[in-house]
Amino acid sequence: MKLIPFLGFNGQTHDAMVFYAKALGGSVVSEMKYSDMPPSPDMDGEGCGGFMPQADQVAHCQVEAGGAVLMAADGPQPGDGSATTINVDVDSIEEAERVFAALADGGQVQMALAETFWAHRWGMLIDRYGKPWMVNCMKPMSAGGDA
Repeated sequence: MKLIPFLGFNGQTHDAMVFYAKALGGSVVSEMKYSDMPPSPDMDGEGCGGFMPQADQVAHCQVEAGGAVLMAADGPQPGDGSATTINVDVDSIEEAERVFAALADGGQVQMALAETFWAHRWGMLIDRYGKPWMVNCMKPMSAGGDA
């Protein structure tokens, strides 16, 4: 299991992650815009939980530096528009389901744990203490990225 900081931005993800990569001596290893995502039949024009992203906004960006990983995306942010979520990266569907259920106990599920095009299981929640989490059981990703 890995715990990965996930930063939320309002249209500044690309610039911020390039900055962090340089500052940390790492590199942007992947970036995907919302326009690069395959259509999702279950969204029915509602976007991600009602969020309607702009095509040029970043749906996923990942920086790696010194063995550490940092992820980010543009999207709806609570409060002042800057949010940090902890992404729990697990190795199996069973572990994803266990961790998600445990963290959601007494909390509020934002996006139910389900299969996506990038993950065997992915979901978002706010725990009983008000902290945001994502649980990911990733599918193999192709190498590359643009920065």
